[in-house]
Amino acid sequence: MINKKRLLHWLFIVILILFMISFSIFLTVNSVWLFRFILHYRHIPEALGLSTRKIVKNYHQLLVFLQVPWISLNMPDFPTSFSGLHHFEDVKKLILLNNFVLLVTVSPSVYYIKRLFKLSRLWLLDLPFRIAAVVPIVVAAIMSVNFNAFFIKFHEVFFRNQDWLFDPQKDPIILVLPESFFYLCFALAFIIFELELLIILIAIRRQIKKASAD
Repeated sequence: MINKKRLLHWLFIVILILFMISFSIFLTVNSVWLFRFILHYRHIPEALGLSTRKIVKNYHQLLVFLQVPWISLNMPDFPTSFSGLHHFEDVKKLILLNNFVLLVTVSPSVYYIKRLFKLSRLWLLDLPFRIAAVVPIVVAAIMSVNFNAFFIKFHEVFFRNQDWLFDPQKDPIILVLPESFFYLCFALAFIIFELELLIILIAIRRQIKKASAD
């Protein structure tokens, strides 16, 4: 016979992990500071003859397009080809899906964390969160060995066409989005996710320590 309480508990764990993943992606997508860093590090404004302010303004417009359903893409300084626009529309669908997951999981996640904390049962998250913490480390290790191969495989999994292979002549936006930028984006998302897990694991240790002292 199915244990309903146990099944519900694992359902909440899945919801919690989905929330953490979607939150990590959301923060990464909106980390404009990371884009500014790569512009400076790679001397991209000097190479293109455009100001950092102008490039970032176009990037902001791209981010708005990707996250607001009814907005059309408009980057005045970076013309977009048909295939380039099609790829951005595919990316938009994924980002909107991620943001939807974030919205629907935030309330039950907060509710369950508060409930476990109140009942002094945070320890129930210890093992699944430890397992979850290993996955990004393994993926990051694979990514570090050959990011180009990882990046290609990522696109093959999430996109069913070759529109992501941008031609700089037709889609100059790719000139301000080098592979190193996407490497840092993946790394940042992994770090944020690990920090989220670490915060919970520290809270578990403190709760266990407090219970032992009592």
